[in-house]
Amino acid sequence: MVSIKLKLIGKKGQRSFRVIVQEARSKLQGKFIEDLGWYNPHSNQFELKKDRVLHWLGVGARPTATVSQLIKKSQPKADPPLAEKIGEPQDKAVITEPEV
Repeated sequence: MVSIKLKLIGKKGQRSFRVIVQEARSKLQGKFIEDLGWYNPHSNQFELKKDRVLHWLGVGARPTATVSQLIKKSQPKADPPLAEKIGEPQDKAVITEPEV
């Protein structure tokens, strides 16, 4: 499964992140498929390639919780298709018992 995650770059005290597409189970500092942008948590600035993000979400890539928040912040209020594709992160499975 492919996921969209943050890759740590920068040195101590000056951390910043790359937004990348990578196989979900591969090492974080290993090879990645595509670079989609960057995020600086100190200044709270970020930049995303929206067309490529939409492509990867359409293919089935799942963003992490932080990346999904960045994607939601980057979209204008009148752009609902992106919000529909993101959804909520599905980290935990909920098992419900059938009613008898």
